[in-house]
Amino acid sequence: MTIATQLEAALARADADMDQSLERLKALIRIKSISTDPAYAGECRRAAEWLAAGLREDGFEASVRDTPGHPVVVAHGRDALAPHVLFYGHYDVQPVDPLQLWNSDPFEAELREQPDGEVHIVARGSSDDKGQLMTFLEACRAWRAANGTLPVRVSILLEGEEESGGKNLPGFIGGAADELRADVALVCDTDMWDRSTPSITTMLRGLVGEEIEITCADKDLHSGMYGSAARNPNQVLAEIIASLRRPDGSVAVAGFYDEVEELPEAVAEQWRNLGFDEKAFLAGAGLTQAAGEKDRPLLQQIWSRPTCEINGMSGGYTGDGFKTVIPAKASAKISFRLVASQDPHKIREAFRAHVRERLPADCTVMFKEHGGSPAIAVPADGPYLRRALAALTDEWGKQAAITASGGSIPVAGDFKRLLGLDTLLIGFAHSDDRIHSPNEKYNLTSYHRGIRSWIRILAAFAGN
Repeated sequence: MTIATQLEAALARADADMDQSLERLKALIRIKSISTDPAYAGECRRAAEWLAAGLREDGFEASVRDTPGHPVVVAHGRDALAPHVLFYGHYDVQPVDPLQLWNSDPFEAELREQPDGEVHIVARGSSDDKGQLMTFLEACRAWRAANGTLPVRVSILLEGEEESGGKNLPGFIGGAADELRADVALVCDTDMWDRSTPSITTMLRGLVGEEIEITCADKDLHSGMYGSAARNPNQVLAEIIASLRRPDGSVAVAGFYDEVEELPEAVAEQWRNLGFDEKAFLAGAGLTQAAGEKDRPLLQQIWSRPTCEINGMSGGYTGDGFKTVIPAKASAKISFRLVASQDPHKIREAFRAHVRERLPADCTVMFKEHGGSPAIAVPADGPYLRRALAALTDEWGKQAAITASGGSIPVAGDFKRLLGLDTLLIGFAHSDDRIHSPNEKYNLTSYHRGIRSWIRILAAFAGN
């Protein structure tokens, strides 16, 4: 049979099996795989075992692999030699607190029809990430059931610690690099552009987290007795923080933009055509004016330009009432979001030099590192990206969008650093899915057409 014939057979099988696919999702959701709470460690393992068993039933060689934390699931299909795709998802979920705000049992998926006819699958993990990862697994199931074998070689990596930091995954990937290397990585943990427009995220910003503590006197001082005579670390810290940005909104750390490249015009044009409403975006946070680089569109500010943000400050007395004290110490937590080509280590050192250069006499500074990861950018003309965009467009009947994310998804960086893989982030969630919150939901359309979308993508990858 031709790929086109196999594609139609797999799509028809997915449609016919939708009720069973939904029951399998409900069964996975019932497993309370809350990775942040040690009391649920057994449930996390149960979820891993459930997934591995299902993958074996679907013809994969699948096993549960131990880590110092929760286990991972690794599966390999041996249906074809090439191309080889590596799919990633995570089976762990966030805690459900506050439980009283849920309208139903968080671990019993409830189907709720909406006034517009859409049906919501309401449960913890329905969107993040059980519903998403199951779209891919169900696509493989439907394809194999319809055609006997998959059209491409598929490996699968399912994590159990994404919601609790994922600290053990990089070590696992590094140790299993030989069996995990593929031609491209696929991640289903992102949103569509809007409810009818699919998208592929091709840019993720990196991250540098820093905490600084400035010490002046060797103890807190009475502000009447020592005022003006003693250096105040709160003021020193405030002046340093104020020096991090220029009046035009750009970051003033020396060398910060040295490796920053301009957005390709073709991508910039595509973003301009997305119809992004800057005023509505800001209004959603009670704001009216963008505060970043003044010569940059807002989408570029949040997707493709590097940033510096102050995440927290403390120093002196902050309790009820008033205390006239000059504190001995003041601290701040600062994060930098990075774009492609920026080196997290170089940015960290540049920031520390910026602070030290502005430190007056009688002051010392301590730095504490809070992680760092490079940004990720997929080539805009990559063959797998082109094929995936075409497949999504065919399924949804609207041109699939190329988008970016202002956040960071560390596994994409791990795949690039440890396996040399570019990652396509293809998700079917909506921005109103209330992930991490009570009454999390996933649209039934996202689940059904997500399965169909992955079937089309597998066919597109096998087409050449």
